[in-house]
Amino acid sequence: MSGFIMLNNIQHQFADETVIKDLNLTIPEGQLFGLLGPSGSGKTTLVKILIGLLIPTEGTVQIANTPMPSLKQLQQIGYMAQSDALYNDLTGKENLDFFASIYGIGKKERDQRIQEAAAVVNLSDNLNKIVDNYSGGMKRRMSLAAALLHRPSLLILDEPTVGIDPVLRASIWDDLKKLQAEGTTIIITTHVMDEADKCDRLALLRDGYVIAQGSPGELKESSESETLEEAFLYYGKSKK
Repeated sequence: MSGFIMLNNIQHQFADETVIKDLNLTIPEGQLFGLLGPSGSGKTTLVKILIGLLIPTEGTVQIANTPMPSLKQLQQIGYMAQSDALYNDLTGKENLDFFASIYGIGKKERDQRIQEAAAVVNLSDNLNKIVDNYSGGMKRRMSLAAALLHRPSLLILDEPTVGIDPVLRASIWDDLKKLQAEGTTIIITTHVMDEADKCDRLALLRDGYVIAQGSPGELKESSESETLEEAFLYYGKSKK
């Protein structure tokens, strides 16, 4: 399996606590890859290592054959954190205009990119509203739009649908599938089993370890489980 993203022997410590332990992952280009695990399993730490916000205590990260962190590769990554980093007293369009300037998108091209990103997340009719008046779901979609402005080849989303109602969650997943069909590689963290089922492949994380990886179907088949939840419990017990 060729690796667009390669994490080799990753370990990471905060003070005396090791939160990522001997982790190896290879993610092909164009895949929708899920990191599935409960809170505290190491998902967010791993995402921050991927984009270079954290330097691992041990191990190496490569994206497109480039060691991370790399400013060149960061320009090709769209990142959506768990918390919405939006300016509530500005309109949606003003928020996107600000983020477009951060990405270095020229003024001539900026309006087109803003309209494109807003259309992907179905917020075109809400761009002139103050973000403080947005619902929680609208804010999550606005955060996704901000991550898409520079047309990244890699999109990394940390719990993008947390706190969102099922209808909006389905809409965001439709958006992700469209982006993947256009060639974007997507990594998503989640603890929601039905979302994990929509990924091409998964890494199951528990206590900083990858306890299993494979497609949802492979994980269920090899554990003789009907659901991913049962498979997760099976692999969790087998790694004790």
